[in-house]
Order: sequence, then C-alpha cells, then structure tokens
Amino acid sequence: MSEWQPSTEVVEDRVTAFSAGSLHDLFDSAGPAPADGDALPVLWHWLAFLPKFPQAQMSADGHPRTGGFLPPLDGRRRMYAGGKVSVEGRPVIGETLTRTSRVTDVVEKVGRSGSLLFVTVEHEVVGAEGRIRDRQDIVYKHASTGSVERTIAPDLDDDAIWAGERSTATPVLFRYSAITYNAHRIHYDLEWCLHEGYDGLVIHGPLLALMMGEHLRREGIDLQGHTFAYRFVSPMTRPQTFTVVPGPEGLERGAEARSAAGAVCAVSTVTPA
Repeated sequence: MSEWQPSTEVVEDRVTAFSAGSLHDLFDSAGPAPADGDALPVLWHWLAFLPKFPQAQMSADGHPRTGGFLPPLDGRRRMYAGGKVSVEGRPVIGETLTRTSRVTDVVEKVGRSGSLLFVTVEHEVVGAEGRIRDRQDIVYKHASTGSVERTIAPDLDDDAIWAGERSTATPVLFRYSAITYNAHRIHYDLEWCLHEGYDGLVIHGPLLALMMGEHLRREGIDLQGHTFAYRFVSPMTRPQTFTVVPGPEGLERGAEARSAAGAVCAVSTVTPA
C-alpha cells in the first residue's frame, strides 16, 4: 500500500443490443428487447466495461488481481458496500461510451470482524446522449478462518413473478454472472462460499440494486435527473424469492430488498441529482 499510487483509467465500450436483450430476458421484461438507438435503462450501463483480464491474472476468488488500478489487496475478501448513480441525460444502446475512473478514497476501519478497507471508485460515463456519474463503494476484509456446515437448499421452480417478488434461483445467478462476465466464486461455487463463511451461494449485490431500480422503472418512476443511491445491509444467500418494497418515504423516494425471511438486505434512495 505504501508504494501504490492512484491512477486514472479511461476506456471505451458500448452496451450492445445482445447484452441488453440478455438482461431483458433475465428480468422477464414485457415487450420487445431493447434495440440499437433505444434509451439505456438506468443502471444498465453496468453491461459495459466488464472485467477483461488474462486467466493468469485471476485471484483465487475469481476477481482480477489487485495492485494496478485498485490498491494491492489480494488475499482479502471483496464485497460491495453500496454506491450511487446520478443520471444526467441517458445514453443509448449501441453508442460508444467513454468511462473515466479514479480511486478517490481508501480508508481503513476496524470492525467486529477485524480490519476493513473501504475503497471508493468514481466513474464518469459519457455518451453523445448523456452522462452518468457512478460511485462504487467496495470493502475488503480479511479472509475467514473457518467455514460453515454444508447444507443443501432446495432450488426454486417459479415463474420469476414481478409483482414485487424477485426470484434468485440458481440459474438466475448463473445467467447474471455470465451476462456481466463475473467470475467471483461466491456466486456459483458452494464450497468456496462455505470457505468464506457464507451458508450458501451469495446473491450479487449489483443484481439486487438492478432489481430495485427495475421495480421503480416498471412502476413508472423515471430516474433521469435523479441520484439512485443503494446500500447493502447484509448478504442475501441461498436461492429464494425475495421482495422489493417501498422505502420508509414511499417508492418514489426509494425501495428495500427483503429476504424471504423478512430481513432487509439492501436499501435504496432516490433524490434530485
């Protein structure tokens, strides 16, 4: 850490109609899949700028090795703590997007589980039709020294109903990992999950954020010109059908993702940008 210095990364990419159509199908969205030239739904810019690195640079947990753009933190567990997305105009599917990224803060804290390192990454995504400011808060903690007992949870066999309910059946986790080129083993490798101290496969944090944002969109709440902030309160694990409910100030001000057992796992807020 003493030798690492933050840098600025500038890359170009695009959200293709194929990847947007894949997410559209995963969400069982109504109507035709988005096509080139259509406005990009809020948060769907996460379909671009996917992690691309040689297999030899992959860490044991499935993430790329750190020490370049991100500080050298190999050997620690990586988790999303939350973030916020501000939408100033909306890019369209198929257009070239430019993302400028910077690590703007690295803070170490000590919690009940030991040392925690919080890394803040600021992204600015610019296209001809709009600009998106995307802050991501990532936490790194020391690897677990133990494991939990293995139990097999029954998988789901439902229709992924979108009346406030969301399915996280194992194929949903697999398809989302495939769409976003996410090799993090906590989402598909049960033995690795147990090694890290989880009791089952972990539902992706960004997937929970996307599903909260998608629920707002389907209820007619336009996030353009607003900031969508999200925070992950506790990991959601094991295949289940969870619910998205309005936040304390009503759905127009945000939503919560609650597990099948009723635990609040993720919260979001909507404020003017």
